[in-house]
Amino acid sequence: MDFEMTGEPLGDIGTEEFRAAAHRAVEWVGDYLDTIRERPVVPAVAPGDIRRSLPSVPPEQGERLEAIFEDFERLILPGITHWNHPRFFGYFGITGSTPGILAELLIAALNVNAMLWRTSPAATELEEVACDWLRQAIGLSKDFSGVINDTASSSTLYALAAAREAIPHLEIRKHGMSRQRLRMYISEEAHSSVEKAGIVLGVGQDNVVKIPTDGVFRMDVDALQKAIRRDRKAGYHPFAVVATVGTTSVTAVDPVPAIAGVCAEEKLWLHVDAAYGGAAAVLESHRWVLSGCDSADSLVVNPHKWLFTPIDCSVLYCRHEHLLKRAFSLTPAYLKTDEAPCVRNLMDYGASLGRRFRGLKLWFVLRAFGIDGARQRIAAHIDMAQQLRGWIEADPDYEVLAPTTFSTVVFRRRSSDEDNERIHDEVNRSGRALISHTEVRGVHALRIAIGNLRTTLEDVRETWELIRSKAADAQDQANSVVR
Repeated sequence: MDFEMTGEPLGDIGTEEFRAAAHRAVEWVGDYLDTIRERPVVPAVAPGDIRRSLPSVPPEQGERLEAIFEDFERLILPGITHWNHPRFFGYFGITGSTPGILAELLIAALNVNAMLWRTSPAATELEEVACDWLRQAIGLSKDFSGVINDTASSSTLYALAAAREAIPHLEIRKHGMSRQRLRMYISEEAHSSVEKAGIVLGVGQDNVVKIPTDGVFRMDVDALQKAIRRDRKAGYHPFAVVATVGTTSVTAVDPVPAIAGVCAEEKLWLHVDAAYGGAAAVLESHRWVLSGCDSADSLVVNPHKWLFTPIDCSVLYCRHEHLLKRAFSLTPAYLKTDEAPCVRNLMDYGASLGRRFRGLKLWFVLRAFGIDGARQRIAAHIDMAQQLRGWIEADPDYEVLAPTTFSTVVFRRRSSDEDNERIHDEVNRSGRALISHTEVRGVHALRIAIGNLRTTLEDVRETWELIRSKAADAQDQANSVVR
């Protein structure tokens, strides 16, 4: 086609149309946040419903932003699970806070790629500042430098790549893993992403050794030491241990000081997964959760989990940044710059070359709430969790299955697994709240994770009463069948 003959202007959509659509979008976001409690948390759709409502082929001609926005409301919104809902209690609560939402708009508008210092100096240096502010807020030592990744899955993968690079004389980066018998050690409660990192790094699932836990789900340090020594005798090469501060199922805190002692004695890299629990260290009452972490080699904390930063934003702290850089740095001619020796090129600290300006939203959030504001909000979430735990303990039909160290409560009805599964499904199907489930010592458990800025104690109370009512409905149905 001869584009000169069409008479249509080329280039971007005009800023006048953009301004109109953007004003509408901002008003929509404000209304959405104001009325989010009125929406069902979980959409009432079946697999394939959304896809069937959309054209199967792309549009040949461009459409107005106004029309696209209308289809967003009409076709897309009915299929959204509202993670911003105050009664979203599944997994770990996250919040797209208003300062974070504003920063995301600016990030998209600037559209910088922070791969090199030169490609946007402010993106690099602001990320350094925001990471250091967070480091101070949670009480980590100055020995750690931070870099922002998308999720803890990436941060943990990168940390373990650095741990592998730290092994003397092996030069795995150059020669590969063909003849190595590496082993790494994790708790049986560790997040699945840690095992997945072992797969990606070529360690292999058989060599990701899962250490048993004690009565409160913490890694058994004696079992760890015995496993390491047993593997050395068998000809394996232990190289890393991953401890967790806030495990996914029950939010347990591994005994990091003791694990750090084992790692120092055995000369192993210690990585701490504090993706969830690390945020609680802003509180003096919970500073203990990072005890021993100054002896770790790396640590991850996710501001997008419990520090009100829109997903995705994961900060990897490392005490040996030169090893992280040695694991990943690869600079072709077209990326070489004169200032490279005296600046930090963020592309050198992970697998991704392209890097979003994530530091901007972390900076916005830390400034808008302040560290004291974060403390008050996190403390409120912990208090709500303790009150919920008290209600559960006061009901003889229910039992709490794990300590409530943070703001997540794990419990079950004193009945069959099938009954608890039914309660979980019925609560979520109602649209009034979303809870998640897990397995604790072989039984089906329910989880309520409090972490949203808009959650109130009344939201928690209503969800607890909803659980009890769904359990009563199930019991009535069972009794009617018996009759």
